Amino acid sequence: MKIAAVPVPSPDLAASAPAAFEALSTAERLARPGLRGLVALQAVRTALRLGFAATAAMAAGRLMMGEAVYPWLVAGMIVLLAAACFAGYAAERMQASSENAVSTRLRTLAGERLSEMPARQLQSLSTGALIVSMQRHPESIAALVVGHRAASAMMAAGPLLAAIVLCFVSWQAALLVLCLTPVMILFFALVGDAIRRRADAQEHAFGRLAGQFADRVRTLPTILASHATATEEAKLGQRLEGYAGKTIGLLRIAFANAGIIDFFASLSIAILAVFLGLGHLKLATIPGFSNLELWQSLFILMIAPEYFAPFRRFSEQYHAKAEGLAAADALDRLLDGGPVVAKALPVLDRLSLALPAHGLVAIVGPSGSGKSTLLRRLAGLEPGAAPGTHPLAAEEIAWISTDAYVPEGTLAEAISWNAGAVDRNRLENVARAIGLLDDALLPGGLVAWLDKGGANLSGGQRLRIAVARAQLRGRTVLADEPTAKLDRETAEAVRHMLLEISGERLVVVATHDRDLSAAADIVLDLTHGDAVEAAA
Repeated sequence: MKIAAVPVPSPDLAASAPAAFEALSTAERLARPGLRGLVALQAVRTALRLGFAATAAMAAGRLMMGEAVYPWLVAGMIVLLAAACFAGYAAERMQASSENAVSTRLRTLAGERLSEMPARQLQSLSTGALIVSMQRHPESIAALVVGHRAASAMMAAGPLLAAIVLCFVSWQAALLVLCLTPVMILFFALVGDAIRRRADAQEHAFGRLAGQFADRVRTLPTILASHATATEEAKLGQRLEGYAGKTIGLLRIAFANAGIIDFFASLSIAILAVFLGLGHLKLATIPGFSNLELWQSLFILMIAPEYFAPFRRFSEQYHAKAEGLAAADALDRLLDGGPVVAKALPVLDRLSLALPAHGLVAIVGPSGSGKSTLLRRLAGLEPGAAPGTHPLAAEEIAWISTDAYVPEGTLAEAISWNAGAVDRNRLENVARAIGLLDDALLPGGLVAWLDKGGANLSGGQRLRIAVARAQLRGRTVLADEPTAKLDRETAEAVRHMLLEISGERLVVVATHDRDLSAAADIVLDLTHGDAVEAAA
């Protein structure tokens, strides 16, 4: 018989579109409290190091001139050095803990965003890109918003403190080192774009490598059966060499950047040393460098490296900026992708059918005809009209498929998950009926251990666990290809249990299994694109 077709308004997908994820701004907000404390500790460390340099220069100068070294000067030098070391240790600890907190929270938020995605959009994501994004990108973004941001702040504050201290001895020396600052800043601007391009290329290369590797792992049985391991190994090797080349290119520019900073720092210190030496030898009269005491010259030479230390630290963190920005862009592209629109199936939008309270309803038809789409609409997992009823709430259904959720724990815990209190004998009977206790690959019976996410299970084992769980839960059952890729004996056990459940509850299956559809009370045939044939 023909099923009546009624027009159904399309849902407004734009109204329900989530806001942009904005990984970088989210991470900056998360890092703000820890970043303030980190910059404060680094500023304290810089001040203590300057104090140590001053006292050490005074003590060394008096000692070299044969003058008495005051005990308080030696004690102050030791105390300042110890305090600077402690402040440095505290700053490193705070940076590590802040970056860890930001990356952990960012990964949690990304996981929540993924859990909110429509099933079709989530399935469209590349497995390799998803793994890279969830493992690498939060750490790279955290290093940017904590480590690099702190280095940027100290590049402004650190040299300023050092220049102020230098002014107490020689403002001309302070002016000399200040004159080299614009040159270094200009160089940062010149290399910044090159590093960013290399970081983007590195990120894309790693994403392609991870995607190819994940795809090869998924198809490993086919590769082994085709004796194509050598060919695939060569392809992965080429991708790996490409990624290594991009990484070396990025590091080469980063190291060159650090080398230029060291060059300018060494050049300025050498100029200071020459000017001071000429002044002490009375070979030239240079304002600010002549007629100085020995401790003052030593003071200038010890403070100058502290002036350039923040620039060196910033150059070391410069590649972290490029990697962090590339990671933030990649994570946003992954989580902010537009919804994947299903193939237009007008017949489903016009479908009107009153589903029974119990019995077996089979949805049949060729691949691409809309069987799984109709099933997801019934479950409320995909926008669109469900036939003659509202989408079922998650707590009203038991979903059966090869990607059904499996928690970490024993087989008994996986079967009874979210099913409430279950009698042990009933649990054992259901597991035996579906063939789980006789599975040689699940030794131990109900106490067999399952890895997190069912990583040590095949698709058939996962599906049978879902069928057994559906038997224990008094809910409507929706099953997507419940007998696909199962051996004959196991498929018969699954059919028998689904028929048993349908005697008390509604069971809707999308299937190519002719034996299962032949046993159904109602069959929805989506073979024809302009109408739906139903048989009762």
